[in-house]
Amino acid sequence: MSAAIPTGTPGAFSVTTPDGAVLHAFSEGAGPALLLVSGLGGTAGFWKGNTATLARSSRVIRFDQRGIGASSRGSAPCTIDQLARDCLSVLDAAGVERAVLLGHSTGGCIGQALARIAPERLDGLILSATWLKPSHYMSALFGARRAILAENPQAYAATAVLISYPPAWLEAHWSIYEAAIAAAPVSADARQVVRERIDALLSFDGSADIAALTLPTLVLGARDDMIVPAFLQEDLAAALPGARKILLDSGGHFFPVSRPDAFTAQVAEWIGELG
Repeated sequence: MSAAIPTGTPGAFSVTTPDGAVLHAFSEGAGPALLLVSGLGGTAGFWKGNTATLARSSRVIRFDQRGIGASSRGSAPCTIDQLARDCLSVLDAAGVERAVLLGHSTGGCIGQALARIAPERLDGLILSATWLKPSHYMSALFGARRAILAENPQAYAATAVLISYPPAWLEAHWSIYEAAIAAAPVSADARQVVRERIDALLSFDGSADIAALTLPTLVLGARDDMIVPAFLQEDLAAALPGARKILLDSGGHFFPVSRPDAFTAQVAEWIGELG
């Protein structure tokens, strides 16, 4: 494990997990710790448009997940529980005893798992565009995406972007589409990492443990999300004791990117109320 960095120290650091994965991480800002965990894409860069605002009142920690971006894969099987244990490794390396975890999409499943595995490490949980258990809709959607990935990685990248944002917003920010095509998972290793992450998210079922998660929780979503539809987020909020639910009227699945001001305002307000 890498040495802990002092609270409030800015910049990049690395984390070595017990199975040999080296995770590339960042610490920005000062204050109560906020761990950002992205979704299927798994990158620290997903949070680029939110970090500066959130770091005004929190110590924001984000990282590339195993096998993604600048982080190496390691040898452990890729499961939601393993990805949750990776979060613990990041917190340990950052010298953080307790944090609020903000997980988007698959990152919210990772957050639910971490709340089960190590509830003493969390002050709160923000589940953004997240679900509780398998559904016909998501099984069909991600099964189709996995099949597209096997045949045409560029088409996989294209469809991923097209269903993640409101069409009019994406039309006005077309460089995001172009960047996604350029970063398509074309190599065999890259496709394997995506496949195993899809398998992990499809296998996640938090329904047996959800009633025991009594820490403060915010369920945050968008009503026009086509990847994790609003009804799945409403089901998650209903299953969580005392959770607050906020659904934005629009923004698509990647509303933290398409509506950063609304997103960070809701997150900062809720964290501020934790005291």
